[in-house]
Amino acid sequence: MKLSNNFTLEELTISETAARQGIDNTPDADVVSNLTMLCGNILEPLRASLGGKPISITSGYRSPKTNEAIGGVATSQHCFGQAADIHVSGMTTEELFLFITEKTSLPFDQVIQEFNQWVHVSYRANPRGQKLRATHEDGKTVYTAVA
Repeated sequence: MKLSNNFTLEELTISETAARQGIDNTPDADVVSNLTMLCGNILEPLRASLGGKPISITSGYRSPKTNEAIGGVATSQHCFGQAADIHVSGMTTEELFLFITEKTSLPFDQVIQEFNQWVHVSYRANPRGQKLRATHEDGKTVYTAVA
């Protein structure tokens, strides 16, 4: 099922963890609606801003059980279909983070450069426009706001 011109429900719901552990990662209608808004407001405009470069989704929707299995927090926007972790070939994680936060005017809720591994983008009504970096310190995840 297409959520937008370039993004499908399958790519935003696929989970190796869910598959390995036999967890149903099927979203309900509200989650599908949120994923559609994420694609329409963030992912498609970002792809256009990147000159049509493909965006790879490494994590999209996570059912509560899938989220628990990977150690995610219960309030994760992934559980509501409001977030995706992404990569763009040919760009470092930091380059992608800076591109989104400095060269676009996307109505994001959060953009998080996580551990120099991926960029988390999210969308919701009344977006906060948060720009964060996530690092590991003493075994804990620390989020630092970026001006």
